[in-house]
Amino acid sequence: MLTIEGLDTYILQLGDPLDLQVLIETLRSAPKPGDVDVVVGRRGPIAPPELCNGLMVPIVIVDQFYSFDRESFVKSIPRPEKIPAKEFGLAAEELFDRIIQMTDNAGATDADRAVNYCALRYPAIYARAAESFAANSSLTSVDVRPSPLSGTRKIAEVIFSYTNRVTDVTEKFFVRVDVTEEFPFLTTKLSPYYDRY
Repeated sequence: MLTIEGLDTYILQLGDPLDLQVLIETLRSAPKPGDVDVVVGRRGPIAPPELCNGLMVPIVIVDQFYSFDRESFVKSIPRPEKIPAKEFGLAAEELFDRIIQMTDNAGATDADRAVNYCALRYPAIYARAAESFAANSSLTSVDVRPSPLSGTRKIAEVIFSYTNRVTDVTEKFFVRVDVTEEFPFLTTKLSPYYDRY
């Protein structure tokens, strides 16, 4: 069972039975609040009640999974040379925590998957956060919209907004993530974002 924010959310079923030992080794006997478990898989049907004591939640066929603690993750993010380690670490922790605490992110929607991909696989967002924090700006929102460039592919725009603490001017930056298949990937690097009117 995978729980998100303390709620039973998915029943996990291994795509490859040979991964059982690896899954068992990732389980921690005493999980801490900063621990993160990531599951990449395909969402299947709702489990029958007899599968899990009457609980009816979706089954996820697991193709990839990994676990880590927040501190180790933040230390593993490549830090740009021009940003001091302390400032970068604080900015990366804040951004990661904000993304993790976004409400209703169970990885079930394209928007969830795009944000999760950025949080775990795209270090440029952490460098941008550190630069914005150094310029006296705060992260004020993370939004996801379908890209107008979507055609046969599903492309999501993940928009990070930073508001200056003195001037209240908001700067926005975005990336495009292709979420068509099981494994999302970046289609556009982090760039300034301008609202369409």
